[in-house]
Amino acid sequence: MRKLPTRRTNEITQQFNSGVVNIYSVENMAEPGYKPQEEETLKYSLRYEEQRFGIQRFFFGKQNMIEIERIIRIPRAGTITNQDVAQTEDGKKYSIVMVQSVTDVYPPSLDLTLADIKQREGAV
Repeated sequence: MRKLPTRRTNEITQQFNSGVVNIYSVENMAEPGYKPQEEETLKYSLRYEEQRFGIQRFFFGKQNMIEIERIIRIPRAGTITNQDVAQTEDGKKYSIVMVQSVTDVYPPSLDLTLADIKQREGAV
């Protein structure tokens, strides 16, 4: 691989070979005073690399009553917040629990901590 003159020598080249993730923004489209109606708008469609998460992150999630499903690394693109929703190519949707910037990798990347979206039975 060719090294660009502006690239630092200690950066790790990051690959994104695990699949494609779609990032959606969720907005309330209901009129004021009416029942909320959430509408998802596609923000980004990005390749991702699956990351492993350690025991410490797993138990910190449990302490905060969050069931962390997976962690993915994506190339840095625009604004992604924990108010957004991620959908992988298998159709499963996840809420974004945390967005972390990753240093010392090329291209600049973000780690997304994902939790499964579960609808409570009988919820109105």
